Amino acid sequence: MSGWVAVVGLGPGSETLVTPDVTQILAEATDVVGYFPYVARVAERSGLTLHASDNRVEIDRSRHALEMAAEGKRVVVVSSGDPGIFAMAAAVLEAIDHGPPDWRNLDIRILPGITAMLAAAARAGAPLGHDFCAINLSDNLKPWFLIEQRLRLAVRADFAMAFYNPRSKARPEGFARALDILREDCMDDRPVIFGRAISTPDEELRVVPLSQAQPDMADMRTMVIVGSSQTKIITRDGPPLVYTPRSVPV
Repeated sequence: MSGWVAVVGLGPGSETLVTPDVTQILAEATDVVGYFPYVARVAERSGLTLHASDNRVEIDRSRHALEMAAEGKRVVVVSSGDPGIFAMAAAVLEAIDHGPPDWRNLDIRILPGITAMLAAAARAGAPLGHDFCAINLSDNLKPWFLIEQRLRLAVRADFAMAFYNPRSKARPEGFARALDILREDCMDDRPVIFGRAISTPDEELRVVPLSQAQPDMADMRTMVIVGSSQTKIITRDGPPLVYTPRSVPV
C-alpha cells in the first residue's frame, strides 16, 4: 500500500508551536481530516483536500482517513495540542483495532505536538515539576462517577492535576462539582491556574487559591492546573511564578 495516515498535533494555538515534523508532513499530504476549527488552521493549497467534520464523530473521521489511505492517499488527521492526549491518535488506533484486517498493515505515523497542559504550565512557571496527572472533565465518553473517583484518588495521592475540557455550555455544572470535590478533599488552599487560549491573541492567565476558584473562570478553551500540597508561589512584580519542587520532604 502506498498510502499512509499521519496523526498530528497542531499545538495549543500559535503557529510557532507547530513542530517542523508536522509542518513537513502537512506539505506532503493529499488529504487533511479533522474537527472544523483544527482543519481551519491548515492552509489551503493545490493538491490538498480538506475534510472537516463536527465534534463527537472521532471514529467515523478515523475510518474515513483509513479508507482514503487504503486507496493510496497520504492522509493527515489533525488534532490540537498533542494527538495522543485526549485526541485523535487513540481514535485512529481504535478504528484499526476494530476495522478490516488490511488496515493493520497501513503505514501509520503519530507525530507529537505541544499540548495545552504543557503550554499553560510553562506560562505559569513549573507547576507540573513533580508527579502529576491529567484528567478530562468531560463526561461525554465516560461516566461522571469515574471522573469523581479519579479526582478523589488524585488528591489522595497528592498529585498536581491538569484538567482538560473543564466547562462547556452544555454541562456547566461539571466543573462546579469538581471544585466542590477538591475543596472537600484538599486540606489546604493550594494554587489553581486558569490558562485560557495560551499562545493565542486571546491568552489569559490567572492564579488563585482554591478557595477563590469559581466555575465561570473556565471554559472549553481553558486549561486548569491544580497544584499539589507542595506547590509554591513566588510573588514578584508582575505575574507570580508557580512551581512544584522536584523533591518531597520526608
